[in-house]
Amino acid sequence: MKKIVLIFMILIGTLTMLAEDTYPYLTFVTTDGAKASFNVSKLSFSIDGTTLKVGDRQFTLSNLSKMYFSTEDETTSGIEEVTKAVLDETTEIYDLKGRKVARGDKGELPKGVYIVKTKKGTHKLMVR
Repeated sequence: MKKIVLIFMILIGTLTMLAEDTYPYLTFVTTDGAKASFNVSKLSFSIDGTTLKVGDRQFTLSNLSKMYFSTEDETTSGIEEVTKAVLDETTEIYDLKGRKVARGDKGELPKGVYIVKTKKGTHKLMVR
């Protein structure tokens, strides 16, 4: 196991130096399809048992499906948490089935989870 880890680290280090000018990001893809990209000029990683630590992120090795060098940051971003200011500039609100939702007379929504679309992006909203 230690030999494999050592070979893996040497391979990544060598490829990082060769790819830095052409491909400035190393992207990891997990088995659920999420992507995380790291700038190769600032790349640091370590392996501890079955955990790969890259920068401030940790991956279980069995959950990684592939890694590759890329020309842009391909990090998967989720839907951001909504704030009161964002809710005031809302253009559309949808339920989780994709149906457009109208707010009540006081601008209140029934309990549930909603997707809020604004000019600045898409956010999630949980009404309790």
